[in-house]
Amino acid sequence: MSRTIVVTGTDTDIGKTVFAAGLTAAMGAHYWKPVQAGLDDGSDSRTVEMLGVPAARIVPEAYRLTTPCSPHLAAERDGVEIDPARLTLPMVDGPLVVEGAGGALVPVTRGLLYADLFARWGAPVVIVARTTLGTINHSLLTIEALRSRAVPILGIAFVGEEVEDSERIICAMGRVRHLGRLPHVDPLDARTLRAAFANGFDAGGFGRETWA
Repeated sequence: MSRTIVVTGTDTDIGKTVFAAGLTAAMGAHYWKPVQAGLDDGSDSRTVEMLGVPAARIVPEAYRLTTPCSPHLAAERDGVEIDPARLTLPMVDGPLVVEGAGGALVPVTRGLLYADLFARWGAPVVIVARTTLGTINHSLLTIEALRSRAVPILGIAFVGEEVEDSERIICAMGRVRHLGRLPHVDPLDARTLRAAFANGFDAGGFGRETWA
């Protein structure tokens, strides 16, 4: 299978989708959001497209659910049963970036967590963490949850203003690589994100020599 990188977060609304868009565009990869929960404000796939990923490289979601909440509950409210068999990694021509929902322990169904899916897929995971207060605890808990399932961790990517000590202690105590940091980008569009991503991350950390 072509190079696949899974993107998860330490919490919801921390910039994971923006990071995933930046990574997908930088790698010239395809993007896949297996389950979209919440459609009133658009979808993460649409956001990724607006941030520079061509529509032709966006794999359709396996499930599109109405309510913005955990997928297990959103599916129940929509009268949909999520079949884990539909959540196998799609085959694409080239690299693939897969974005989870919220954090690693968000339920996909009442018997399946995203971390369980990650373990089945076996692809390396990037943990996206904000740099604000509370990130040490959330980051280390996420690392432990993934390691307990033998999920390979590529490293951790921070979002926000630099907080040197927090970033350093998370990587040291969690024994993970510091992949870089994406500052808050304003205004946020495809051009500004591409520049900020290239400045904040070394392609070598993602197994590439250069960005696309």
